[in-house]
Amino acid sequence: RRFWGFLRAGLAISLAAAGALMAFRIPLITLDWVGIIQYAGVIAFAGFSSASIALLLQYLLAQILGLTTALQLLDISRPDSPLLQFFLRSAPGTYQHSLQVANLAEQAAEKIGADPLLTRVGALFHDIGKALNPTFFIENQMPGNMNAHQDSDPGEVAATIIRHVTDGVQLAKKHRLPLRLHDFILEHHGTLITHYQYSQAMEAAGGDVTKVDIEQFRYPGPRPTSRETALLMLADATEARARAERPSSDEEIRALVTSVIQTVQKFNQLDNTMLTLRDLNLITESFVTTLRGTYHPRIQYPKAVVPDQDATLVAPRREK
Repeated sequence: RRFWGFLRAGLAISLAAAGALMAFRIPLITLDWVGIIQYAGVIAFAGFSSASIALLLQYLLAQILGLTTALQLLDISRPDSPLLQFFLRSAPGTYQHSLQVANLAEQAAEKIGADPLLTRVGALFHDIGKALNPTFFIENQMPGNMNAHQDSDPGEVAATIIRHVTDGVQLAKKHRLPLRLHDFILEHHGTLITHYQYSQAMEAAGGDVTKVDIEQFRYPGPRPTSRETALLMLADATEARARAERPSSDEEIRALVTSVIQTVQKFNQLDNTMLTLRDLNLITESFVTTLRGTYHPRIQYPKAVVPDQDATLVAPRREK
């Protein structure tokens, strides 16, 4: 849409220049049709050149000033982009999770007036760091394979899980992703802790908090600093919970979404995001609507009766 906007601007410049030429220049001179066509060609070239130069300047200035443009986002989010292809091949389960998170977050961004394109692209890349150690994460493990977390020290497991954030930033730098996308990678877990591993450590310590350093299980942060990264945090946690719990009714979906948002608020993760109570209500409704389409009940069809292939092959043909 932005690209065609530049082309329309070039066309508008050409038409305006043509109108000015017709009004002020042509009546004063004698031109044949060839001359008029030449003038028209020059005008059209000038208009579209202006649009092309503006497009080029936007790209160059964005690179120099570290800005993120819609054209950049559209380019890097192409399914055939090298980084997304690497992500898909290395960690297909995480890639599918990221697609679902992107859908959730993008729809909610439109509802609250945030930037839906930035939100979607940030969600696509937020877990890219898992591609460097894919089999450690449950969504990439094949059924029947031994869980990589089994019989491991909870602190070591937490450190590996947390490292996907810093690994993601390193990949983003290597592939020269816009700096704005680094925020999505760094902030999508905020300063929360890996609760499951922390609970395991507490259980092993007999509930003695003095024997467990909670900071060992905490993500480095920072907490979300924009509405877009806050949407990602909420969508990421919601999709993960929904995938695990498989809600089957509107009531279960709404309870799940509400629980996620309340938990994030409880730990003050949204304090720097400027989200209002109205925004949170709109986000809740958007998440519920999107998840309803994913987890709606399906009819259990009876198994189809397949005829015996051998019997079909030897059955006599009916004469016409």
